[in-house]
Amino acid sequence: MTHLLFFISLFLGLVHCIASWRPIDPTKGFVSLPLNQSNFNVQRPYDVPEDERYSFEHGVHKLWVYSSDKPFAPTSRTNPRTEIRIRGYDYSSGVWQFEGYGYVPCGTSGVCIMQVFGASPQATTLMVRVYNGSLYYYRNPILLENIYDRWFKLNVIHNVNASTVKIYIDGQLKMVAPGRGGASHYFKFGVYEQDNASYYTESRWKGIKVLKICD
Repeated sequence: MTHLLFFISLFLGLVHCIASWRPIDPTKGFVSLPLNQSNFNVQRPYDVPEDERYSFEHGVHKLWVYSSDKPFAPTSRTNPRTEIRIRGYDYSSGVWQFEGYGYVPCGTSGVCIMQVFGASPQATTLMVRVYNGSLYYYRNPILLENIYDRWFKLNVIHNVNASTVKIYIDGQLKMVAPGRGGASHYFKFGVYEQDNASYYTESRWKGIKVLKICD
């Protein structure tokens, strides 16, 4: 009888463990806001045409940049980037969410592929970066390994009032990070070179959504 109870307890614990690792839908309770191409502002090296660093075909945004590229504006001292800045949904309070399916080809490294812009005194509340085939929260910790050449689902929830950021990958909560202040925020995705960047960086995105919890 003792052995039977032990195995029942072990089985129930295993079931609970498996259930806790099931993907969840982080968008429950959120309202999806309307998006179209007018909401997607492409920031690219200022001296090249947009179609030499960005394409949108069959529902997929493809963004790429070279480490020898100029910044997005002649007066900027930032690193090369080709990013989409989502317009029309800047926010300073409430609970907001970014959802998108990302793809990073093998070889891309040392680059930010998604960010929550706006903080104080820093520039960003969140950066999701790629180094050597792994996704990172800034430079540490690792969020997910072996992400090259496959689609993954990224959900980022920014609770401004509670000053927290939750990061989900493929429906799994990977990290709860603190907020970083700031008076206004918005979402960006694409490629923005960071430290030790590869010469060529690229990311692809589809299924982009901006969501919020109604006030």
